[in-house]
Amino acid sequence: MNIFYKERFMKIIPIIIVCFTGLSALQAQNQSTGIFRINYDPAAQPTNTMAYFKPAGNLFVGDCIPFYHKGTFYLYWLIDSGHHSALNGLGGHQWVLSTSKDLKTWKQYPVVLGIDEEWEKSICTGSVIYHDKKFYAFYATRRIMPSGEIAEQLSYAVSNDGIHFEKQNPNPFYTYAPGYSKRNFRDAKVSVDNSGNFHLFVSSETEPAKFHEKGALVHLVSSDLKNWQVKEPVIYGVGAVPECPDYFYWNGWYYLLYSTDSETYYVMSRQPYGPWQYPANQSFKEAWSNVVKTAAFTGNRRIAAGWVPSRKDNKDDGQEIFGGHTILREVIQQKDGTLATRFVPEMIPPAGDPINITMQVDEGINQINKQTYELKGLRGLVSCYAKNIPQNCRITMEIEPKGGFDEYGLYLRANENAGQGYGLDFSTNRAEVKLGNTSIKAVDGLNKTIRLDIIMKDDIIDVCIDNRRCIVNRAIEQRGDYLWLYSKFGTVVFKSIVVAPLK
Repeated sequence: MNIFYKERFMKIIPIIIVCFTGLSALQAQNQSTGIFRINYDPAAQPTNTMAYFKPAGNLFVGDCIPFYHKGTFYLYWLIDSGHHSALNGLGGHQWVLSTSKDLKTWKQYPVVLGIDEEWEKSICTGSVIYHDKKFYAFYATRRIMPSGEIAEQLSYAVSNDGIHFEKQNPNPFYTYAPGYSKRNFRDAKVSVDNSGNFHLFVSSETEPAKFHEKGALVHLVSSDLKNWQVKEPVIYGVGAVPECPDYFYWNGWYYLLYSTDSETYYVMSRQPYGPWQYPANQSFKEAWSNVVKTAAFTGNRRIAAGWVPSRKDNKDDGQEIFGGHTILREVIQQKDGTLATRFVPEMIPPAGDPINITMQVDEGINQINKQTYELKGLRGLVSCYAKNIPQNCRITMEIEPKGGFDEYGLYLRANENAGQGYGLDFSTNRAEVKLGNTSIKAVDGLNKTIRLDIIMKDDIIDVCIDNRRCIVNRAIEQRGDYLWLYSKFGTVVFKSIVVAPLK
């Protein structure tokens, strides 16, 4: 296995067979010139949404790099060809850009930070900042050293408009920090302090390891972008390389995001560089929302962006493979400083008029009206169903649990006995929500009335729970048209049920 996948994607199975059986004609042609190019046409991409977006063909969205400046939301993202298989598994990634002023109408741009030299094997994830009337993009360049070893080294580019970037020399400008890995040295997050000093948080690991969990964020500081000081690591002792960090100040709190095995965590502090608090409600930790980073938006809002990975062999039980569709969330700061997530209102796919649904009820079910059903599962499981639910639709409802119970929930895209489909299960005892074969934990408040918002679009099912936690999954194979409601060992009221097909 390529060392890149072995170290970074422990749970993501790479598709690298193409690397040995031959590249696509386009890639082979480009490699003959020594420069890798991707045939991406911005004019062919949608301008009315970036929700659940991927470019056409065998191209996919990788890590996202959101940024905000003067009313414009910049969504830089890695364009991926063939699930990380390009350039013998080194990625061949490059930065593409989509922008919006209202999160509804978008402009699409070609590659804005690409591979220009044969030695550049991938333009990796990084960050953007506006300073002294310039846009600065920091990133790592993956390369093969003369010894044959793979290294990741820091580079940066400058732009007047955030669209046209010029790489700076020397390139790379920083190879690695003493005491840290040369192989894993990437994903620089940049900030500038009040004195004009640049701070970089760089994903790496300590070498030699003081402890078996050696992941760390290196802290580099410079006043001139030439001479760099290595400070104490921002965090250390992480089980894997803490990738793609994000860092921001918001209403009295400093937040640091990082990802391991592509799942995103956050810590918070009143001080710029810790000590850190680790909240129980890790609201960004959705197994199928990978490598989340955030940016400000108009009105003191904050928008998070990640990507929904593809599945191996395009099967429901297939493991994650690199590259997929965008996934965006609005970030909510709660009274205690902890963070919650919800759907971005402007980016919810438009739906048509609600359809009439008729629930087939049985013993233990009290139909209050056509939108409200009380399920009394006092001796076990009770359920009811509706048929002819569109594959692509938005479902909203409120759920009111009463008294003690085991669990309650729904089955989506199910068949006539719910033996097939995708369960959406709520457990108050475990404070857990499951969607198919994925779950989120530490979801409090499930014993109270919750508002549920579900988007089913193609092979993505996305769920927002009470405007504070979200869960998404890649749901490929099941295509039933039944919607089931159920309660187990308790009474639950499902009310205000609305089903509307997506336009």
